[in-house]
Amino acid sequence: MGLFLKIFIPLLGAALAFYFYSGSENFSEEMLRGKRVIVTGASSGIGEQMAYELARMEAHLLLTARTEAKLQKVVERCLELGAASAHYVSGSMDSPTLPEELLREAENTWGGLDMLILNHIGQSGFHYFDGDVGHVRKLMEINFVSYVALATAALPMLKESEGSIVVVSSVAGRIAGPFVAPYSATKFALDGFFSSLRQEFIIDKVNVSITLCILGYINTESAVRAVSHVIRDTPAPKEECALEIIRGGALRRREVHYPPRAVSGLLLIRSIAPQFLDSIIRNSYHVENIR
Repeated sequence: MGLFLKIFIPLLGAALAFYFYSGSENFSEEMLRGKRVIVTGASSGIGEQMAYELARMEAHLLLTARTEAKLQKVVERCLELGAASAHYVSGSMDSPTLPEELLREAENTWGGLDMLILNHIGQSGFHYFDGDVGHVRKLMEINFVSYVALATAALPMLKESEGSIVVVSSVAGRIAGPFVAPYSATKFALDGFFSSLRQEFIIDKVNVSITLCILGYINTESAVRAVSHVIRDTPAPKEECALEIIRGGALRRREVHYPPRAVSGLLLIRSIAPQFLDSIIRNSYHVENIR
C-alpha cells in the first residue's frame, strides 16, 4: 500500500496539475508592471516573498503587517528591487479600523487599486483542541472577518479598475486534519465566503476576479517551527509559492494549488475516498510528538 501511494498520488497530482495549469493564457511579468497592489501579512514568509517578486515586476506596493520595524525593511528592499513605489501601514488585523485606514491610504496615494492579496494569519498552535473558544473567536476575527472587511472596503476601487482579489488559504480549508481545528475552521470559512461571492459577481456581471490559493506545507519560518516535529513531509519553497500566487492572480484563475501535484492529488482522493484520505493523514503524523 505504501508503494502504491508513493506512485499513485504523484501521478494523479501531475494529471490534475496539467488540467488546472495548461490554459492557453501565458503569464508575463509585464502584466504586473505599474499595477497597484496591496499585500497583507507582508513582513515575513510568503507575504514578504510576494512583495519582493512584485517589486521586481515594477508594481506599486502597499504592504501591511503587525511589526513596523520589519515592514520598513521589506519596503526598503522592495525599492532596491525596482518597485514603482512602496509604502506600508502597520497594525493588527483584529482592529476594526485597519481595513478602512489601509484602503484610504491606497486611494490617497494611488487614486485606485488593481489587486488585493489577502495573506495574513493569526497565531495558532498545532495541538489537540483544548476547548479555548476565546482563541477560536480571535482567530476567526483575524483569519476570516478581516479578509471580508478588507475585500468589502476595497471593492469600489476594484470594480472601477476591474481588478483582482487573491485569497491565500490552505489545504486545511478543504481537508480537515487533526490538531488544527481553529485554524482549519477559519480557512473553511474563507472558501465558503469567497466562493459564494465569486458566484454573485458572475451573476451581477461584476468584473472582479477572485483567486483562492490552496497551499500545502510551505517552508516559512512559522510553519516549519509549528509542525516540523510532527509532519514527515518536506516543505515546498516559499519563493516559488509566492510566484505561483502572483501568477494565478494575474491570470485571474479560479484557484491556485501549490505544490500543485500534492494538493490536487489530495483533493481528488478526498472527493472519492474521504475515509481513506483521513487514514493517510493520521498515519502521516508523528502523533507522539504532539505537545
